[in-house]
Amino acid sequence: MNGVVTKQQTPALSVRGLTYSFPGERPLFDDLSFDIQEGEFVSLLAASGMGKTTLFRLLAGLIDSPKGEIVASGRQISLTEAASKGAQIGYMPQKDCLMPWRTVLDNAALGLELNGTSKRVARMRVMEQLPLVGLEGTEHKYPHELSGGMRQRVSFLRSLLGGADVLLLDEPFSALDAMTRINMQEWLLQVWEQHRKTIVFVTHDVDEALLLSDRVLVAAISPVTVLEEIIVPIPRPRKYETVMDAEFIGLKRQVLSLISRTQHRSGLEGESL
Repeated sequence: MNGVVTKQQTPALSVRGLTYSFPGERPLFDDLSFDIQEGEFVSLLAASGMGKTTLFRLLAGLIDSPKGEIVASGRQISLTEAASKGAQIGYMPQKDCLMPWRTVLDNAALGLELNGTSKRVARMRVMEQLPLVGLEGTEHKYPHELSGGMRQRVSFLRSLLGGADVLLLDEPFSALDAMTRINMQEWLLQVWEQHRKTIVFVTHDVDEALLLSDRVLVAAISPVTVLEEIIVPIPRPRKYETVMDAEFIGLKRQVLSLISRTQHRSGLEGESL
């Protein structure tokens, strides 16, 4: 299958008319609207300073926007919603945020516990999932005993088990070395094939965005008023070797050309991803 999700009646995540700015500054987003369909893997490519982390905080309900609407699985997202047990969006920030005094088992179980699951049941569910994410045998280790890639797997598993319908992954592999990053990309592809969660993934890396995604949304101008879309029709399952295929290289040229044209028109040429 090609992995491209057909449009459904109710998106997993819908943003309408989103406008946001920090006090005394020009808007980061101005009347921004977009949809993410259920089961899609969508990457957001954005230059530094374009507000991608702020966008994720808005989507997760960690901050509120004075204008616009964010709806996940039919429920409006806000600070109040995020604080409730029924929050529909899980947010994995760049830093893994593992608690150093908790083991892998207890760090991964934290989201379940916060949602009201008993510690015993939460641990049982984590133990069932550890082999699927390559963490079997690590349950009693502490964060300082893990590599960067392993720590990110624990953080992802915690987000995955939290029960959210949509996962927001904010540059989760940016701090990893090149080889570990490639391994983690292939690992994430395998895990996503198993769970088919709706994922929105922020990255600066064009290759990473195209390899992982069904669609790539490009934010190339500020304030962000529209996200330019690139469909990725490359069949799944994918391997890292896909980046050397002619179709992949053609898509990469298309993305880079789109970024260059858009930034040139907006007077931002030279801003790097």
